[in-house]
Amino acid sequence: MKNYVITIKDNPRSVKVAQRCIDSGMDHGIHIETFDAITPKSNLTKLMVSEGINPTGFEEVWSRQPNCMAAFMSHYSLWKKSVELNEEVTIFEHDAWITGPIPENIFYRGCISFGQPSYGKWNDPIKFGVNTLTSKRYFPGAHAYRVKPHIAQLLIDEAKIYAQPTDVFLNLERFPFLEEYYPWPVMARDSFTTIQNENGIRAKHSYVNIGDKYEIL
Repeated sequence: MKNYVITIKDNPRSVKVAQRCIDSGMDHGIHIETFDAITPKSNLTKLMVSEGINPTGFEEVWSRQPNCMAAFMSHYSLWKKSVELNEEVTIFEHDAWITGPIPENIFYRGCISFGQPSYGKWNDPIKFGVNTLTSKRYFPGAHAYRVKPHIAQLLIDEAKIYAQPTDVFLNLERFPFLEEYYPWPVMARDSFTTIQNENGIRAKHSYVNIGDKYEIL
């Protein structure tokens, strides 16, 4: 089992909150390593072309397209690492805050979210433990989830057909086996975004709480 937090190494705010994620993991017995984020500065177009990822699916009104594509490729790179290592990988985004224990040994079908919904409306799962994805029809934010290597390969293969922003890409229509763990042991504790635009942040729960103090970097 490997646990990684996606970190923008040349962004001090990202480094700081990623360390906070690591520390919150330690508080609950989870060892988390940093993973260098793909950014728009990372020769992004060349990388996407080499992997056969079409940028069309990232054209939307909620995010800045290059940033959204870079975030997706960070997750994609960790799916590749899961396959290469032949290990389960838990993926955290830098603003993830671990609030409770995350079981290491759980029975799940291949990809499970641990994250409390970070934006919009949601439905509560019906029982404690592992549930079919219930809160939304897609991951309620991609800030905390675990994937098995054979499913990571499936995600990679599907991404070459039609890629989208990571949380929307991970949806029940495409992947009916998606699950989530409840009560959610991870929340997005964010006061800034490196991905969304003005439209996107207005649906975020953190923006609702702090208003204009929320920053777009």
